[in-house]
Amino acid sequence: MAEAAAGEQLHRQRKFGGVLLTCFCASACSKEQLQLAPEEGDEISSRRRNGPSTTINERPLLKIAEAFKELANVISSGDRSDVEVAAFSRACSFVTPLFGSIGFNFKFIEMDYVTKVNDIAEASKSFLTLPSMVDQDVQTNSVRTQGSHSRNLLKIKRGLDFLRVLMEQVLLTEGNSIRDAVSKAYTQIFNSHHGWALRKAVDVRLHYLPTKQQMYRKLNEDESEARVLMQTYILASPPLLRYIEKIFLDRELGIDW
Repeated sequence: MAEAAAGEQLHRQRKFGGVLLTCFCASACSKEQLQLAPEEGDEISSRRRNGPSTTINERPLLKIAEAFKELANVISSGDRSDVEVAAFSRACSFVTPLFGSIGFNFKFIEMDYVTKVNDIAEASKSFLTLPSMVDQDVQTNSVRTQGSHSRNLLKIKRGLDFLRVLMEQVLLTEGNSIRDAVSKAYTQIFNSHHGWALRKAVDVRLHYLPTKQQMYRKLNEDESEARVLMQTYILASPPLLRYIEKIFLDRELGIDW
């Protein structure tokens, strides 16, 4: 009896180990697909060197709401002030923990976003405003060059738009799941810009998202306060998103690339 029990336990351990190995290999394959996708593989070596900080400290939702409300006020002011690169990159840096709160399975989005925000933060040492930063790329004919400030700005804009739609859907969706909210936001903002491999990987990862309550806990917010702060961002972000679009459209650069 003892030998039979011991044998059964060993069998279970081996089976469990096999499952873990299979999951690990599947995850590794997915990461390789993501890294090899031509458009989504921007600055791969830079990402590996500059891993993002995923620490959730204080109240990131509050920081986001306040920072983007300030940017919206600058844009809507009567003196036609341009958005400063430093203020923009600072506000964008507060968004990073939200990508982390969605879960480990979406870390590739967080890493890509952080790399581009870091680039804009570095550009703030040389350029005062977002238009002047883009104008420099226009002059050097490097707007669409991989890793250019203009290209990174456009991709950050999509990330901010994704966050806006995600928050809208979280507020509209009943229940404790964020799966439909993330799916709708991804489809609306990123689907047409990503290759098949990345779209498939995202579809698989939708099954492993945290619940709303788990996400709120990671962000150090209760549900009622989180909803208020998300609504603030939803209202504050459109003026900034339109402002960035106008920078590109006024210079006949397009925004669908």
